[in-house]
Amino acid sequence: MSRVLRVELRRSAAAGALLALLVAGAVLLYTAPQRWSAGWMPLAMIQREYLVLLWPLALAAGAWQARREHRSRVAELFASTARPRAQRILPILGAMGVAVGCGYLAVAAVAVPRIIDTASYLPGSVFTVVAVGGLAMIAAAWLGLAVGRFVPSVVTAPVLAVAGIALLLVIPAAMRRTGTEWLAMVLSPMYGMGQYTDYQTVTGRVSLAQAIWLTALAGAAVVLLASGSWRSRVAALLPAALGVALATVVAPRGDAFVAHPIDPVAQEHVCAQGSPRVCVSRVHAGLLPEVTPLARQALSMLAKLPDPPTAAHEDTTTYHPDTSPPRRADTVLIPVQVDKHGRLAGKSEVIPRMLDAGGANMRGCEGRQPSTPVARAVGYWLLGRVPEPGHSLEPAEINAEAVRWWRALRRLPEREAVARVAEVRRAALACEELTDLPAGSRR
Repeated sequence: MSRVLRVELRRSAAAGALLALLVAGAVLLYTAPQRWSAGWMPLAMIQREYLVLLWPLALAAGAWQARREHRSRVAELFASTARPRAQRILPILGAMGVAVGCGYLAVAAVAVPRIIDTASYLPGSVFTVVAVGGLAMIAAAWLGLAVGRFVPSVVTAPVLAVAGIALLLVIPAAMRRTGTEWLAMVLSPMYGMGQYTDYQTVTGRVSLAQAIWLTALAGAAVVLLASGSWRSRVAALLPAALGVALATVVAPRGDAFVAHPIDPVAQEHVCAQGSPRVCVSRVHAGLLPEVTPLARQALSMLAKLPDPPTAAHEDTTTYHPDTSPPRRADTVLIPVQVDKHGRLAGKSEVIPRMLDAGGANMRGCEGRQPSTPVARAVGYWLLGRVPEPGHSLEPAEINAEAVRWWRALRRLPEREAVARVAEVRRAALACEELTDLPAGSRR
């Protein structure tokens, strides 16, 4: 059997499918490396999101391979042999399964050199997410073989590819409208894999439910491919139905379902040696040598204020779900973002953002806080340079107002300016609205 499998790997479409998947996957990953450069889980999840294109490609590869007997006009000859069809299809099932599975793993492998020096957090769930992705590819190839056997047309493969893309996009959209988003995550292997934060993960129950459904789908494809009568073809629906039923029992739903779950271990603090204390999240631990000198420089600038912060921690705020780190007067938050090379992005912006509003954490203030011009003015006064716009879409009036307040602070005596900046910091920590510098500071 192993010799036959080797022959199939050489002479079938398996090698071409592997190469096509590897090229397509590598192009997709390296088109936007900043989406997964933060670590191993982002890489695993983004690769799963790209199944929207890779899964239909495996589906088409299976359908194309299924035309071989039809092209060679040997279907009747093989049917007349004593070997049962189920035995004859095993080598091609193995060859296509090995090809698309290895192709999927090879796509992940080409991304490893880019982040191996910076990605230090490797949870076990990464391997589960990758394994389920490989299983999805095998199920797609086998389903393509089954469909291609019954519709051995030259257009079957491209039509299946387009249908596969549509299916992966339509199912989640339809189920979101019906309030069954949890089922969409089970049936669509790419749904819910988009990264909203570097701390995002895939729960074990979701992965198990997906694995059950994909295994059932692969089993249904095998039964359909081996079928010789209409009864056996109808029987192919049984494993698929059982798979859906079992997967829905395992999958979290209702209050237990979280569309974008967060890994609490990924958010845990990893701290640099020495003082003042500087910590980043575990998933960003590889950035600690870059973050530490910047954070300590910002803390030294804040030291001129009364009761200044004495520690700096990464800002682990997330928006899906909406969470914020605890508000503490002795701790300033560090904005940490990862660039496409896995390094600290926007280094020049880290200190100004830490000094914003005098280093106060305004997360969760719900609108009652010092205005952006005031917060920026005191931050750049501590930094010792003129305020700069926050982003390209920001109205010019905001930074112009910040510059005016900054100049007002610069004209004040040092002692009085420190007192005004401290008052802005106090208002920010107390979530008090402040649209102006404290009275008497503007001249």
